[in-house]
Amino acid sequence: MGRIFEKRKHSIFKTAAQNSKLYSKYSKQLYMAAKNGVPDPEANPVLRTLVEKAKRENVPSHVIEKAIQKAAGTGGEDFQSARYEGFGPGGTLVIVDCLTVPSPRFAVVSPRLGPNWPPMDPS
Repeated sequence: MGRIFEKRKHSIFKTAAQNSKLYSKYSKQLYMAAKNGVPDPEANPVLRTLVEKAKRENVPSHVIEKAIQKAAGTGGEDFQSARYEGFGPGGTLVIVDCLTVPSPRFAVVSPRLGPNWPPMDPS
């Protein structure tokens, strides 16, 4: 790589990181919309509007198709939504909504919050 690349690499990597974050966000939203309804955008209005929003934000079509295929069960991975509830400092309620593979993830979430947190209940 030359001198020109060294001058431009920060802006290139910055836009690549922004695009990656955007693609990941829409991929998760599309997956959940297709999983909760029909994985066909013509029959699922929530999925249709998300596909239109993703296309307006220039998300590549292969990212959209891959998220819908995963929800249909042909993509290999199967995610489930999970909610963990607990109490934080000062008695504040903490609710963690996340996507997880179907295995016990409670053992992973609880230690991440720190030793001073009371135990959480998966619901």
